Amino acid sequence: MSIETSVQSYVALKHGLGYQFADQEYMLRKYAVFADAASEKHISAARMIAWAATAPSTQRSREWLRVARHFAISMHAEDDRHEVPPRDVFGKAKRCRPSPQILAVTDIEQIMQAALSLPPIASITPYTYRYLIGLLACTGMRVSEAVGLLQTDMTVDGLMIRETKFHKTRLVPIEASTRKALMAYLALRRRIGGRDPHLFVVSTGEPPDRASVTRAFAKLARQVGVRGMKGRGPRLHDLRHGFAIRSLEQCGSGSAAINRHILALSTYLGHACLSDTYWYLEATPVLTRQIAAAAEDFRQGGAK
Repeated sequence: MSIETSVQSYVALKHGLGYQFADQEYMLRKYAVFADAASEKHISAARMIAWAATAPSTQRSREWLRVARHFAISMHAEDDRHEVPPRDVFGKAKRCRPSPQILAVTDIEQIMQAALSLPPIASITPYTYRYLIGLLACTGMRVSEAVGLLQTDMTVDGLMIRETKFHKTRLVPIEASTRKALMAYLALRRRIGGRDPHLFVVSTGEPPDRASVTRAFAKLARQVGVRGMKGRGPRLHDLRHGFAIRSLEQCGSGSAAINRHILALSTYLGHACLSDTYWYLEATPVLTRQIAAAAEDFRQGGAK
């Protein structure tokens, strides 16, 4: 059996399990071409490493090898003639989180207002971006979750998020003011938005894609002056960071209150690991001071 045939079976299995697996499939097909060119019948660790080394950067080499190595492990489980390369050939990846740039509420309001100037004027598009950005800011949802919402996902209990980043479904409760705003958008959307079942649509009658929303946000942020014309600035994803941080800042002091709030916030945001939520505790001076105060109280209490 050729490597390409094995890759096809492996990809089909992943799809059958519910994984999108698009980027991984692309990488594995590139590897299969590389391996089959050498008439390889069983995976060679050296050749897989040589293929990964052709990536445009060390970071990409690590990612290519990580994906291909998982494939090799699966193949080795069926036939031990398939070799599994070492994991850290290209070094250990360091997870670098960009520092969140938290926008003030007034800045978000300016961006939402500026969205009404987006073309085509007198279409549903400007209103879609205005209300979509507002929803992301006040719920901390991922943009992929927001653009994937259907009209029927707006329930009396909140917004139903289906097939999330980690293939889970969760309910996101919303405040009365958020619901009122969405109802106002829906009234307009049902008049001029077309028949597509998605909650948010643009002038084409289809939902916007994530990349378009990201670009539009950056454009609007520059337009109102909260992002420079060059270099990095507030990103669309910073709306999610801002929601999480403001939520934690308001939970009060004390480890018990923080722990309860962290668990609730992690569930609300749809995090797979609680550690992803604890990271926000380091994000602002307010939270850092709360941690320092809690540590000092613990030290003094322990000294008694």
